Amino acid sequence: MRNFFLPGRSPVYAAHAAAATSHPLSTLVAMEILRSGGSAIDAGIAAAAVQCVVDPLMTGIGGDCFALYVPKGRKVPVALNGSGRAPAPAHAEWYRERGIDITQHSPHAVMVPGAIGAWARLVEDHGTRSFDELLQPAIGFAEDGYVVQSRVAWDWFRNQKIAAADADTARAYLLNGRPPGAGERMRHPRLAATLRAIGKSGPAAFYEGAIARDMVTKLRSLGGLHTLDDFANAQADYVEPISTNYRGYDVFECPPNGQGLAALMMLNLLSGYDVGGMTDVDRIHVFAEASKQTYLHRNQLFGDPSMEDVPVDYLLSAGWHERARARIDLARPQPAGLWPPKQHKDTIYLCVVDAEGNALSLINSLFEPFGSGILAPDSGVMLNNRGYSFNLEEGHPNCIAPRKRPMNTIIPGMLMREGQMVAPFGVMGGHYQAMGHVELLTGVIDRGLDVQEALNAPRSFAHDDVLEVEPLFSPEIEIELQRRGHRITRPIVPLGCGQIIWADRQNGTLIAASDYRKDGNAAGF
Repeated sequence: MRNFFLPGRSPVYAAHAAAATSHPLSTLVAMEILRSGGSAIDAGIAAAAVQCVVDPLMTGIGGDCFALYVPKGRKVPVALNGSGRAPAPAHAEWYRERGIDITQHSPHAVMVPGAIGAWARLVEDHGTRSFDELLQPAIGFAEDGYVVQSRVAWDWFRNQKIAAADADTARAYLLNGRPPGAGERMRHPRLAATLRAIGKSGPAAFYEGAIARDMVTKLRSLGGLHTLDDFANAQADYVEPISTNYRGYDVFECPPNGQGLAALMMLNLLSGYDVGGMTDVDRIHVFAEASKQTYLHRNQLFGDPSMEDVPVDYLLSAGWHERARARIDLARPQPAGLWPPKQHKDTIYLCVVDAEGNALSLINSLFEPFGSGILAPDSGVMLNNRGYSFNLEEGHPNCIAPRKRPMNTIIPGMLMREGQMVAPFGVMGGHYQAMGHVELLTGVIDRGLDVQEALNAPRSFAHDDVLEVEPLFSPEIEIELQRRGHRITRPIVPLGCGQIIWADRQNGTLIAASDYRKDGNAAGF
């Protein structure tokens, strides 16, 4: 029970259904659909589409999507990989021969968007409403306008140079050359028309015809290798989820090319520690050292499993986590080592549980703020820069190749126990996400926090031989971590943002929570 004299949020308790997103309009739309009898898939896809309009730095229809879905009674989640692929001509040799690097705002960082295909497949296979109906709220906000929220405005202000760098993006996302402030209204009529076409004709309207030509034309005008065939051949794939058991709970993640495997590896490693009995300093230290071991392997071994042999079984084995644990010194930090020169960035995550007990965990992203910063002018589609995760190192599992998916940071999670759904959950925030899953789950399972307290708890993240520690940790904790040898930095931007909905089997209720670090909220009835 939280202290009601202190500022904060309470978890939301619901008898029938609940939704949690990082934007109030997304949560509102999800609840409207749930209250009218819609399913978790219906509500989640409609909410994701809304957020692609009203939170355009964090996500968009030109990005990626992953999902875990548990229909009532199913003991293993359905996993869907809707991440985009590189163009067919994208050979690493082509880039190396020309001295071209895959920079964050170049057309070479743009992967064929996977989100629309993923949404459509989920709706077709598991939804109860038409795709057209579910896109209508997003179309309305794009056409009639929406009011910019506080965190969205802050992100917009910090990243206005990205929007200004592309003339088409500047026209769509700046007001006379400046970012909108909180409380101002924005409209995206071209995006509304594109969403309307997708609703009417399905994903083919996006991947073929005028919309696809608009995206390809813009990319090729900047030197991109994309073709209409690349878009026409895009598809979302059902995959086999991976899992580990942590303190009696089965934690499910999507397999690589996502980094969910890293979260499972860290949980296995931490299973040998009394996390709940640790001081804050000891816990931060052990988490930092566990993450170094895990991310070192992630950076060297994760890639597209359709083209690379990712040793999932070995990395989830007792042998790996025992050897990794043996390398952790409880008195001093080890070097991070071999961290890729890519910053942890942005996305959106949402979860929904409907009145039938179906649960959806969904994540959608452009990767960085405004993605590549490249806007297809006629369709209004902001294009991702997920290919920035690729490298050009021959033999590396994450080296770019034709129609290859890059190692992807976005990861939805699903917690189950004895074959029953316990909680869809996720923590956005680029590379931090695997660590975010660990901090959230250990907060609830080991430390006894309620779901909102676990999201509210201050966070830390070790990378690049620095340890980021959020400001809510006391100066005394920072001093002690420095004494142990950590190089401490205070993050300028909060570490991630999460949502979770916990099924309380004893009371037959749902407990939903949304992170205070964004504008969103949880709701239920």
